[in-house]
Amino acid sequence: MSEQIPVQILESFEASRPRAAKIKNKSSDNVIHTRSFTGLFRTLRIVGTGLLFLLFFGTVWLTWDGRQAVLWDLSESKFHIFGATFWPQDFILLSALLIIAAFGLFAITVFAGRVWCGYTCPQSSWTWLFMWCEKITEGDRNQRIKLQAAPWRLNKILRRSAKHTLWIAISVLTALTFVGYFTPVRPLATELLTLEIAGISLFWVMFFTGATYISAGWLREAVCMHMCPYARFQSVMFDKDTLAISYDVARGENRGPRKRGVEPKQAELGDCIDCYMCVQVCPTGIDIRDGLQMECIGCAACIDACDSVMEKMGYAPGLVRYTSEHELQGGKTHLLRPRLIGYAVVLVVMIGALVVALNQRTMVSLDVIKDRGLFRENSQGQIENIYSLKIINKTQEPQHYRVSLQDSEDFQLQGKTELTLAPGEIVDVPVSVALLADRPKSSSQTIEFVVTDTDEPNVRSVAKSRFVAPLNR
Repeated sequence: MSEQIPVQILESFEASRPRAAKIKNKSSDNVIHTRSFTGLFRTLRIVGTGLLFLLFFGTVWLTWDGRQAVLWDLSESKFHIFGATFWPQDFILLSALLIIAAFGLFAITVFAGRVWCGYTCPQSSWTWLFMWCEKITEGDRNQRIKLQAAPWRLNKILRRSAKHTLWIAISVLTALTFVGYFTPVRPLATELLTLEIAGISLFWVMFFTGATYISAGWLREAVCMHMCPYARFQSVMFDKDTLAISYDVARGENRGPRKRGVEPKQAELGDCIDCYMCVQVCPTGIDIRDGLQMECIGCAACIDACDSVMEKMGYAPGLVRYTSEHELQGGKTHLLRPRLIGYAVVLVVMIGALVVALNQRTMVSLDVIKDRGLFRENSQGQIENIYSLKIINKTQEPQHYRVSLQDSEDFQLQGKTELTLAPGEIVDVPVSVALLADRPKSSSQTIEFVVTDTDEPNVRSVAKSRFVAPLNR
């Protein structure tokens, strides 16, 4: 048995690997053909991905109070999420949600490496789906390699046509669903089925169809290896306690084939039988035995493949496994550590702040625009300023509102102060403010407009503006 060799986590992104390892998983024209396999992590990925597909493809068809339940209506500048409606003024909440998602990704990376890439990333999920289509139309790995090298005859044409038909069908369905979150999906689907779709909707459906078809069908691992920035900055989040997919060098070396039932010590070998199964199931074509590499997406396919071989050989599983550098060096993995605790604390605080912000979100919006004219004198000799009030009913019910001035004894609001707004209605209300005092306190004073729900006085919104008046009259 060789001496124990520590695993260097992402020490070099461009570490060279044996050419033989690359060839084992590629056809003559450098196309990766993965072998079928079974195992625990494959089952977890299928279940998880299936739930995500159900969420993505199913949610868009749900209805809520007679409208699409989840719809980012760009034309109306409002976003429906079941019973809640969000407006451009609420974009700060979306920003907070994206920041929470980013810190969540950082935390899971510190804890377990690139599990996002291997199990939930859309690129990986759709690639696995397209690979499944490839398998049912062209056969398993060896059959696909032979078909790749075969001349173009009827069998190859039919199989390739079937594969690309499935790819295109999935791509169209994906594009329809994605665009359906931004424009009502039912009319969009009807227009697509009747070939009446046109304009901007047609452009985006074609764009995302092409993007899905090319990314998941043709580019595949190239997106992860050359286009995705996450692979390149993950190294700053890894530490010696990060659970990453690793090959146990001390246990596996020296490699070599042997008959089933032969004890490794008898053959002066390690547990690795050098079967290259871990390479042949890898969707990016790497050899995990060369150490953790930038191209590894953490899908655990190599773990399932290796464990199945170890089971057949009568050896213990875990030659390739989720483990840490500390554990491979004979130490103990520390699950709780300052960096991970820090990310967790930040996540809890931000999620709590988001929940509070959602609960305190005012359901009426008020914006004030002052008229370009500085001031004017009315028929009673008072100085007036003209304003335009933009009021939005953010609820899903008709609401009655009252407009007033807050703490302004020297001013009088003139115009329509009682109004009723339909669900989601936006109105522009012209009003004027008159100065009651004979002389203003200053040439420019702050005034506050208030819009209040007459049925629920706690529901209110305040907006400030300026009142301009001459000091000398």
